[in-house]
Amino acid sequence: MTSNRWLLPEGIDEVLPLQAARLERLRRQLLDLYAGWGYELIMPPFIEYLDSLLTGTGNDLDLQTFKLTDQLTGRMMGVRADMTPQAARIDAHRLQRDTPVRLCYLGTVLRTRPDGFAGSRSPLQVGAELFGHAGVESDLEILALMLETLDATGVQGTHIDLGHVGIYRSLLREAGLTPETAGLLFDALQRKARVEIESLLADAAISKTARAAARSGGASRSSRWRLGSAPRSPSSARSTSRHTPPTTEPRTWLAHVGRSRRVATSTR
Repeated sequence: MTSNRWLLPEGIDEVLPLQAARLERLRRQLLDLYAGWGYELIMPPFIEYLDSLLTGTGNDLDLQTFKLTDQLTGRMMGVRADMTPQAARIDAHRLQRDTPVRLCYLGTVLRTRPDGFAGSRSPLQVGAELFGHAGVESDLEILALMLETLDATGVQGTHIDLGHVGIYRSLLREAGLTPETAGLLFDALQRKARVEIESLLADAAISKTARAAARSGGASRSSRWRLGSAPRSPSSARSTSRHTPPTTEPRTWLAHVGRSRRVATSTR
């Protein structure tokens, strides 16, 4: 039995000329669209120190992050699995503007496991973030930009799930959950792990109304696109516990373009 030394790892693919040309045209089209809406392009690093990269994120992102030791400093580093926390860090610690900030990004992320979309562990992620404005106008702007993006990429039959962190907080107040249980429930909602959600709600013995709301995912982020509900906080990018729902997050949408044969028209 012979081994193929040129075989790529599972979930890791390369883009050949035809796909690469289609991707590049789409990349330019999307970045021009965002620039026309006033979104500034950022290029976060592919690798960062782990404590910075994972601050304020959930346990699922920690599990999806490749980790290694920096040979220069001995500190732990991580390869980005999601560019959204990097955009939040740039806004909070590098730009520090007093006015609303519009940022966009497009680049490859790397994950320890495939996320179910096209089986890729190295998808392209494109996103737009609006920091520093709490009004409904921000929500409407992000939704409108997301829909224009989907139209530009040729995606049809779109289904949008909207979540609001305020719903989650209201359910917590009614249920009187312990911080530990609340953190476990939040993680389960993000992953849409229905069995885990049912078990946690049953153990907490909360009301039928609250349980039905939680089962519907009303407090969870969409598995395709996420819409925040609160303004930027300069400390939000560094002070949030991994098991506690963030108190603030930007208006944001993101899509993952899988490296597959359907790459030019597929989004997550």
